Amino acid sequence: MVNQQLITTANTLEGYRILNHLGIVRGITVRSRSLLGNIAGGFQTLFGGKISIYAELCEKTREEAYQLMLQHADERGANAIINMRYDANEVMNGVTEVLAYGTAVVVEKI
Repeated sequence: MVNQQLITTANTLEGYRILNHLGIVRGITVRSRSLLGNIAGGFQTLFGGKISIYAELCEKTREEAYQLMLQHADERGANAIINMRYDANEVMNGVTEVLAYGTAVVVEKI
């Protein structure tokens, strides 16, 4: 099981030795904004500042992609993920894909 503390954007994990590289793992999700969400977001833009309804949607979407990546790593037998990244693309107007990915590894404490 991947320990949430053993996930890094670096290429190495300080204090650990990489025993085995298991390949790329990823979690992908696609979300759209609802009509009501767009209306509420539109009202928030009138006043400026943080648009909380979209910030919450983005955070939930990233978290879902992240959890799917962890699940994929667990299925591969990893106990850590290195070089973790996010990517996002608009599939069509109002529909966004978010990808969380990294390299699954087996590590041992030095």
